[in-house]
Amino acid sequence: MILGGPMNKYVIATSSTSDLPAEYLKEHNIPFISYTYTIDDKVYIDDCTEESRKFLMDSMRAGKQPNTSQITEYAYYEFLKEILEAGNDVLFVDMTRALSSSINNAERAIKSLSEKFPDHKINLLDSYCVTGGLALFLKQLVKRHEEGWDYDQVVEWGNAHKFEYIHRFMVEDLQWLRRGGRLSNASALLGTILSIKPLIYIPDSGKLVSFKQVRGRKKALHSLIDSCADDIADYTKDEEILIIHADAYEDAVAFRNDFIKTYPQFKDAKISIMQLGPVIGSHVGPDFMAITYHGKHRLNIEK
Repeated sequence: MILGGPMNKYVIATSSTSDLPAEYLKEHNIPFISYTYTIDDKVYIDDCTEESRKFLMDSMRAGKQPNTSQITEYAYYEFLKEILEAGNDVLFVDMTRALSSSINNAERAIKSLSEKFPDHKINLLDSYCVTGGLALFLKQLVKRHEEGWDYDQVVEWGNAHKFEYIHRFMVEDLQWLRRGGRLSNASALLGTILSIKPLIYIPDSGKLVSFKQVRGRKKALHSLIDSCADDIADYTKDEEILIIHADAYEDAVAFRNDFIKTYPQFKDAKISIMQLGPVIGSHVGPDFMAITYHGKHRLNIEK
């Protein structure tokens, strides 16, 4: 773990579900705690490397069903204690609590550590984001930290803007949601037969909400792009946009090209492509596609 030095009075830490590359996390001095996943009774650590992401996708394409685990209160406690013992305050930014009850364990660990280190600031910033959305949000927090913003300024900015990070997902094969217990057998079978691809959005609740179902992959990806018109902003092109794929790099490149054709104002924008990490990947399976960006306030599409 790389910790803050003398010029770094506080540290921004995160979890592996930001899906940021290990190289970026190391370069910007961001400690991260790893979720784990299990395949054939063997436990693997999400270490934010491309090798782990490829291994997970190769395993799923071979028919393996991975299972993910919560991070324990003890693991959070030890992870954060090490940062505090080095003399740093900590701002911990994790994925939306709506997708993982691990956040409850983090809160309990932070409560204990606040009592043990009363002279240090330690807070959980619930991002209401995950994967690429969390990555973009975290990068903006880190940017402000590196520009010299103090702890409270960064927290205030984060709370003011976290609901502006937009997530639009497409799940290729409903069988993975069924196997993970997130969809009934009948719904998954019918969806597979009809080649239905659900389009998913994250509203302010941080939950995954299906906002449309489209038959066929090509039509679904085009529909995903078209739907971005609802919440892109004038400033969206001024920040990085992330396209996230699950072992579908060529499709991601084509998706980026189609996005620019649809929205020519983004031809000079930074549109990066990133492989989905193992934890979220375990639940959605290969060929998943997503786009995340800093847009307007999220749409109210709760059902």
